[in-house]
Amino acid sequence: MDTHTLRFFRQFVYSLAAFVLTFIISFIGIAFLSDYPLNTARIIVALAPLIPIGFMIFFFMKYLSNIDELQQRIQLLAIGFSAGTTAMLTFLYGFLEIIGFPSMSLMIVFPIMVLLWGMGWIFISQRYK
Repeated sequence: MDTHTLRFFRQFVYSLAAFVLTFIISFIGIAFLSDYPLNTARIIVALAPLIPIGFMIFFFMKYLSNIDELQQRIQLLAIGFSAGTTAMLTFLYGFLEIIGFPSMSLMIVFPIMVLLWGMGWIFISQRYK
């Protein structure tokens, strides 16, 4: 694993840990503030987990700009796989909701995309070894 990838993984894991921690704190804060009318504090608490996600995106864009063309191609294919598969799965579940399946929160889309991107990255990387 090259230094750019290793640095990205480290930054990604730190950002992911910050996201999980912020998400838990936000969830508790939302529950605590649920008795109050909608106000600025509730909005800030609800949106706080977006800050670590912003760092994840920043670190990923920095990583993409520092890797060689082959790695960029692998990432493009992994992102394409992730986007297409996520679109297909959410569209498919939308049809299932029409026939009575329970509604799915949009918050599940980002984790699905990241999971599929990682799976695509691993699978596509194997083709170029």
